[in-house]
Amino acid sequence: MRERDLIGRQGLFVAEGEVVLRVLSRSRLCAPVSLLVAEKRLTALADVIEALPDGTPVYAAGQGAMDAIVGFPIHRGLLGLGRRLTDLSASQLLGALPAEALVLVLSGIANHDNMGGIFRNAAAFGADAVILDSGCCDPLYRKAIRVSVGAALITPFARLALGEDLPGLLAQHGFEALALSPRGGQTLAQTDRAARTAVMLGAEGPGLSQDLLARSRTVSIPMAGAFDSLNVAATSGIVLHHLAFMARRRSV
Repeated sequence: MRERDLIGRQGLFVAEGEVVLRVLSRSRLCAPVSLLVAEKRLTALADVIEALPDGTPVYAAGQGAMDAIVGFPIHRGLLGLGRRLTDLSASQLLGALPAEALVLVLSGIANHDNMGGIFRNAAAFGADAVILDSGCCDPLYRKAIRVSVGAALITPFARLALGEDLPGLLAQHGFEALALSPRGGQTLAQTDRAARTAVMLGAEGPGLSQDLLARSRTVSIPMAGAFDSLNVAATSGIVLHHLAFMARRRSV
């Protein structure tokens, strides 16, 4: 567990903590393979264990044994091994979404805290899917799952192939691309939502490439003073809240 978790793991991932395991137990996109539980937690987690698919192994151990297995003191006392059930291409995922859909497209997001925060916001504000380019870190890395409070296990996502034409792919599936940039051509308050909208976010610092910006509608979030950018996870929450509110207002 001190190493990079299960690199090359063939769809397997590590889920940590009660909140995340409860999400895993009800996910339609992932399935629990086995659980490792501290003996003192068994009674409190009886309902989680009862909800597991038949035949799922549950291993109980003393705290000392768990710490030795994991490699550090694991105070949560609960680990799960999970498996992702589907692995669609980005094109397949976009094509399967409903006529009205909101997706996040991430470029070069390499920080697991940011990745987890973005997935948490995507779930909170009803994004239909997340598309990752080849420069993004893994949403199913243990820390990213934990920060997302399990949202990475229930939000559909797919990864672009290296060199795949993102704007062309979005246009092919009828998505309007909104690219967030401090130098956006319009503010978020001026931005409406198409039936199929893709919100593109880049890494803090470099941001989105000039090619992506040139082929999208660019949007900025006005700020006070000399600040011109936000943490990318915070940006995702602001933008998704705005677009989700617009969708609710249209339906009234």
